[in-house]
Amino acid sequence: MHYYMAFCIDLLNNVRKFNRLKYMNLQNTTNKIFKNENVQQIKTNIKMKNVIITSFILALVLSSCADKQQAPAPAAPLLPVLAIQNSNAVTDAEYPASIQGTVDVEIRPQVSGNLDRVLVDEGAYVNKGQTLFKINERPFREQLNNALASLHASEAALINAQLEVDKLTPLVQNKVVSDYQLKTAKASQKIAAANIEQARAMVESAKINLGYTNVTAPVSGYIGRLPKKQGSLVSASDIEPLTKLSDVHEVFVYFSLGETDFIKFKSQYAGNTLGDKIKKLPPVTLILADNSDYGKSGKIDMVDGQFDKTTGAITLRATFPNASGTLRSGNTGKIRLGINHDDAILVPQSATIEMQDKVFVFTLNKENKVNKMPITIIGKSGTNYLISDGVKSGDQIVLSGIDKLQEGQVIQPQKATAVAQIITKK
Repeated sequence: MHYYMAFCIDLLNNVRKFNRLKYMNLQNTTNKIFKNENVQQIKTNIKMKNVIITSFILALVLSSCADKQQAPAPAAPLLPVLAIQNSNAVTDAEYPASIQGTVDVEIRPQVSGNLDRVLVDEGAYVNKGQTLFKINERPFREQLNNALASLHASEAALINAQLEVDKLTPLVQNKVVSDYQLKTAKASQKIAAANIEQARAMVESAKINLGYTNVTAPVSGYIGRLPKKQGSLVSASDIEPLTKLSDVHEVFVYFSLGETDFIKFKSQYAGNTLGDKIKKLPPVTLILADNSDYGKSGKIDMVDGQFDKTTGAITLRATFPNASGTLRSGNTGKIRLGINHDDAILVPQSATIEMQDKVFVFTLNKENKVNKMPITIIGKSGTNYLISDGVKSGDQIVLSGIDKLQEGQVIQPQKATAVAQIITKK
């Protein structure tokens, strides 16, 4: 319409310019020929033509405007609506978690010496009792030989002391010598026996140290990094261990709850004590770092005895099976907990629109006009939002096409009976 009116106005202006030029040429001509005798009559005729042309163009413009104004208004859009109803739901809450093996041990040398051999590779799976490292055993074998020699000398000294006792015993009985000498011989015999016990302990200690040169796996699991290489000098006082070993046939997943969440967590499960509540807890889900589901459920089996004063949170532990070895110590993820809600108000996420950090739905009144209503979200249940404020049971909301709706716009509601099944208990 705007283009058409502009065209008409341009046409009118051009006609006026043309008539003005024609008038000027005609005036010059008539001045020369008629010498102003019929100029007034010619002027009158030109003005009449201008009036007729202008009236014609204005009539066209007005007719066009009238046609545009009489165009029928567009029909109200047909959109599905849903009546909100209270229902039971389960919302998912996620908490950051750290993963550890059921056994995480540092493998350290018990004796000092040169690392002769490294018998495993980083990341390898080893069985309990398998040899991991071999420390040079020669000094410790010589210590064992020395201890054995001391033991044999002590055994010989005991025999000698026993002979002395046996010799003096009949002499004392026959009063040939005093009993003082016999008592001295018996004391020497006890000293020799004690020396034997000491020598035997030294032998066992030497055997233990010799055994420590063979470093074995205390549990089955996966080997970590190997900072010490073959030929390195190792000691029991080293800050860095030889390696770390993780038993991950099961894993512990640790996560924390704030005070408010912990109170809600305890209140929704039956039981007189926390131990009773733990036994009745449902399985939990582990979400991996790539937001995928681990696929196997875990069980919460431990709640820390106190809150952390620094973070104001309490630590919980869930145990997950890991027969395939997918999880390793040091992994991170999230624990997903399900929280039951009775008589909850759920709104499909697809029926909401977010603007300026707020979430809105379009409600429908009795005149079929829509109103943009802000809602307060307190959780998610599947593809639905759990609502605490903004809409109530019985309200009707628009389910789709909301991105083109305007405040106060009239629509044709379509009852979404099939869509009403979206609100279900998860």
